[in-house]
Amino acid sequence: MKKFLATVAAVACLASVSFAEGLATGSAVDAFYVKDVTGPAAGEKLCYRCRYGARPVVSIFTRKVDDNVASLIKQVDATVGQNSNKKMAAFVVMLTDNPEGQEGALKNVASSKGIQNTPLTVFDGEAGPGAYKIQQDSEVTVMMWVGGKLQVNEALKASDLTEARVAALVRDTAKILN
Repeated sequence: MKKFLATVAAVACLASVSFAEGLATGSAVDAFYVKDVTGPAAGEKLCYRCRYGARPVVSIFTRKVDDNVASLIKQVDATVGQNSNKKMAAFVVMLTDNPEGQEGALKNVASSKGIQNTPLTVFDGEAGPGAYKIQQDSEVTVMMWVGGKLQVNEALKASDLTEARVAALVRDTAKILN
């Protein structure tokens, strides 16, 4: 019986380590580099985390851009425009093992949706920046921070990104604007 309880305790400890839920709110967000596809630095590698500093920022990490992701980008972009007086910023990070192959799709989304305030970028690697602990089974991860500290971290499967969830995420931007 003692061996059984010891085994159960060991498995429970390992399980708690293995199922981390991503970067915890309150954590500092680290620098990472992307290639800007549609923003003011199009064609350049840069660190938008660094460029935006302590400003309120929404970062959308995605592995694909479907209609729901495009809707999220468009609504966040509009929110950034409405809050320019608060220096709000946003950027989208396409996580891919083929960055060059995704650039055309990102340019099409920016053009067709009229994205004006939110650079669309590519990150070389589907796992994303290591320090951000992006969950492998999430299609979209939305992070919001201000002062370099994470306030919102939502990891979603494609089926979870509904119109209602997009609206809720846009409302969550209030958490970084106050």
